[in-house]
Amino acid sequence: MAWTKYQLLLAAMMLVTGSINTLSAKWADNFSASGCHGSPSHTFSHPFLQAVGMFLGEFSCLAVFYILLCHDRRAPEPKMNAGRAFNPLLFLPPAVCDMLATSIMYVALNMTSASSFQMLRGAVIIFTGLLSVAFLDRRLVASQWAGIFITILGLVVVGLADFVSGQRDDTHKLNDVVTGDLLIIMAQIIAAVQMVLEEKFVYKHDVHPLRAVGTEGLFGFIILTILLIPMFYIPVGDFSNNPRRVLEDALDAFCQIGNQPMIVLALLGNIISIAFFNFAGISVTKEISATTRMVLDSLRTVVIWVVSLAVGWEQFHGLQVLGFIILLAGTALYNGLHRPLLAKLPCYTAEESGGSSERSGLLGNGDNEES
Repeated sequence: MAWTKYQLLLAAMMLVTGSINTLSAKWADNFSASGCHGSPSHTFSHPFLQAVGMFLGEFSCLAVFYILLCHDRRAPEPKMNAGRAFNPLLFLPPAVCDMLATSIMYVALNMTSASSFQMLRGAVIIFTGLLSVAFLDRRLVASQWAGIFITILGLVVVGLADFVSGQRDDTHKLNDVVTGDLLIIMAQIIAAVQMVLEEKFVYKHDVHPLRAVGTEGLFGFIILTILLIPMFYIPVGDFSNNPRRVLEDALDAFCQIGNQPMIVLALLGNIISIAFFNFAGISVTKEISATTRMVLDSLRTVVIWVVSLAVGWEQFHGLQVLGFIILLAGTALYNGLHRPLLAKLPCYTAEESGGSSERSGLLGNGDNEES
């Protein structure tokens, strides 16, 4: 069945805004400007402030939800399901997980390439699958276990590509690349916990996805904004690139923004893109299918990789391409993308009636990253 113009618009919006989300964050990291009190020019390394911006983008989904709800209620025949009443504190635990995972990933993005950052986020299906077996009593079928093992192989290949590139390139030091990759994997463990919490405690309350994303964004924005105050005084030595060597120097960030206004454009791109990406992702799942959303999410990795090569942020490495293909195969197997193809064979018998964990990713950090 051919897609409608609206469905094509949603798919394009998800692909473009999802790519802009990672690219704009990396763009901001590549700027250099002097900070407060005449400090010398240094890179814009403020991952926690960037995470606050991401949560602001998620929070805006709550405004979109109420605008759509208000518009729907004025219609002659309201069609929008606003969901049942719920306790907003249900979203606090997953919001904390989202905050931790996102902050860690923005720290890692300073250390590794944008394409590797996006590829390694595919590790979330490994931990989501294992945790869903342990805590949701879910039974994974053979194709999903195969998808998990193939994804692990893909992660090894991407990690090996980063190791080789770290030895050859001057863009990132080898230690930074390895540390960044490990931090991304760590963040995916936390993101998987977030998805399991959402499925176990949130989905049964029939909460509208935009409202869920917006509520989590509200909690994340408030908590992380408050935490910027103690972060201003916590010394971390060489782990930080800001002049005061503290965990996060928000004042230095604002001074750099004042001295290099283009940073604002990058940050706004990140905030706005995450809002549209969440809206488009939810709408693609509703209007087309969860499988289409997964395919588009994989395609944005290609877009990010191609753009990064084009602007000179990284160099071409064949191992990285191989790793991405393996990761794509693993993700496709885990999400059941092979079933429609096999169903055309006369001897095919369905493995299971369900099995896709795409549902648990609807609220995930997709960037919600995203996640």
